[in-house]
Amino acid sequence: MHPKWLLPEFVDDVLPREAKRVELIRRQILDLFVVHGYELVSPPLIEYLESLLTGSGQDLELQTFKLVDQMSGKTLGIRADVTPQIARLDAHLLDDEGVTRLCYADRVLRTRPAEGDMSREAVQLGAELFGCSTITADIEINRLMVQSIRSVVHRPITIDLGSVSIAQSVSDWLELSSEQSLLFFEALQAKDTAALDDFSKNYGKDAQKVIMALPKLYGNPSILDTARDVLINVPGAGRGIDEIYSVYQAIKENVNHVIVDLAELRGFQYHSGLVVSVYVEGEASPIARGGRYDRVGESFGRSRPATGFTIDLRKLTQCTNELSVEESQRKIWAPCMLDDLDLSAKIKSLRESGDIVVEDILGAAFDLGSSGYTHKVVKEGLNWSLVAIKDNK
Repeated sequence: MHPKWLLPEFVDDVLPREAKRVELIRRQILDLFVVHGYELVSPPLIEYLESLLTGSGQDLELQTFKLVDQMSGKTLGIRADVTPQIARLDAHLLDDEGVTRLCYADRVLRTRPAEGDMSREAVQLGAELFGCSTITADIEINRLMVQSIRSVVHRPITIDLGSVSIAQSVSDWLELSSEQSLLFFEALQAKDTAALDDFSKNYGKDAQKVIMALPKLYGNPSILDTARDVLINVPGAGRGIDEIYSVYQAIKENVNHVIVDLAELRGFQYHSGLVVSVYVEGEASPIARGGRYDRVGESFGRSRPATGFTIDLRKLTQCTNELSVEESQRKIWAPCMLDDLDLSAKIKSLRESGDIVVEDILGAAFDLGSSGYTHKVVKEGLNWSLVAIKDNK
C-alpha cells in the first residue's frame, strides 16, 4: 500500500456493507426516538474550545482535538462528545420552559480511543430529556435506551445501575470539603479499599462502617436491601436507592441481567444522580451509557434538570447478528438502454417500490449472483420482466 494512503492509528474506513448496516440501524432507532416525541438536532462538529469544555465537557479536555481558527485566531475544538452540545442547545438556544426531548446521531473524534475501543472516531446516537427532575424522566429515558438496543440486538444484555447521589449524600453527611470529597469519590470509584481505610480513620465507627461498606455494595438488585440497612442514618441516601430500584423495576423484563454498583461514580464531576452502562454479551466495553446531569446547564446560564443516554452506533451495528428487513431488499441488474422508454419506466417503478436497480453502463459480462444481485430485468416478447437469479450466492 502506498504510504500516502495510510490512515492514522485507530482511524479506519467504513466499507459499503458495514456503512449500509450502520445507516439502516441509525434510521430505525431515530424513527423510534421520533415516535416517542424526541426531536432531531445536529450541532456543529467544531466549536470554540471554551464552549466545548464548559460544564460536563471539562472531563473531555484531553480527548479533544484543538486547532486555530484561521478566521478569528481563536482556538477551536473538534467535539469528543455530543452531549455537552445538546445541553448548550437546551439552555442557550431553545429556551423552552417545559419538558424538552432532543435526539441526535453525529460523529465525534477523540485524541485517543476510549478504553476497550479500537477507533478514535465514533458515531454517537442518543436522546436527552430536559426539564423534569422526577424519576419518571429517568424511567422514560432508560426504557427508551433498552428498547433501542433490544430492537436490533438479540444477544443477552446486562445493565449496570449506580447513583452518584448516594455517594454525594455520604459526602454531605461526613461534611467533607470539596478537596476531601474529590479524594473520597476517586477512591470509591477505583474501589481502593486501602485508600478508603486510611480516609475512614478520621471518622467515628459509624462513619467508618459506611465508608468501608460502599465499595462492597455491588451485585444483583437484592443488594439494595443491604444498602438501606447500611445507609439508614445517611440523609438522602434512601432516595437514591429508591431511584435505582424504580428504574430496575421499569427495565428488568427487557434485559437479561441487572447489576447494582453503589461505587460506580463514572463522571461524578457532572453526573448528579443515576448512572447507567449497558453491556452486550461478548463485548468488553459498554455499548451505551447514560445518567442524570442536572447541573450542566448552569455553565450556559440556565440550569435545568437533565437525563439522557448515548449509544455507540458502530458498536451496536457490530452486535447485530441478523440483517434488518430493509437490508434484505432486492438488488436488480438492468441493461442500460437510455432510448427505451418502457425499460426506463420499469426501472423507475422498481426503484419507487424500494428495490435497488443498477444499470449496466459497461455492458460487460460478469457473474451477477456472486456480485450480490438477486434479480435481473430481461425483455420477454414486447415487455420488460423481472427474473430471479437462482444461483445467487
